[in-house]
Amino acid sequence: MSLFLATLLPGLFLALLGGLLLWNGPRIRSTARALPRSNRGAWLFFGAGAAWFIWRCGQLNESDLIFFKTPGPVMIAFGALALLAFVCTPDFLAVRGLCVLMLLAAEPLLHAAYMEYGHPQRLLMVTAVYLGLAAALYLAAAPYRLRDFFEWLFQQPARARLAGAVLLSYGLATAAAAFTY
Repeated sequence: MSLFLATLLPGLFLALLGGLLLWNGPRIRSTARALPRSNRGAWLFFGAGAAWFIWRCGQLNESDLIFFKTPGPVMIAFGALALLAFVCTPDFLAVRGLCVLMLLAAEPLLHAAYMEYGHPQRLLMVTAVYLGLAAALYLAAAPYRLRDFFEWLFQQPARARLAGAVLLSYGLATAAAAFTY
């Protein structure tokens, strides 16, 4: 992934998320409040995260594997664990899926910015990615905190609009920085 694309995509994502929060419609509030325990969200986000992780396991070299010569058994084991997660731990699986997606998406983004010291504007994207990583690690351990955060955020419309304005402006600045490389 190029540095341009690695900066543009998170910038556009943050701008879109900020625009939705700035708009703060009733559909946005109800969707955000229902997301942490959403069954559809679990299938979408955790399913996508599991599929991406299993695909990444399929890309492992023989030197990365300790006990196996091919990645097949590892892929099957993690596929079984993903299916068992839907059966044994369905609560807040959508939040954990978002965390998995954030952790997996960070690698190509940070790899694109690695050793690019001549472009200090890359730090807009890198900062957002590291904040996302910190949030993903925290929410993976305590996923109910996202539910609590959404309850707090949407208690007063001004909070969601302020968060939306901050995310929108940061996302637009990050997206604009992509065009300066």
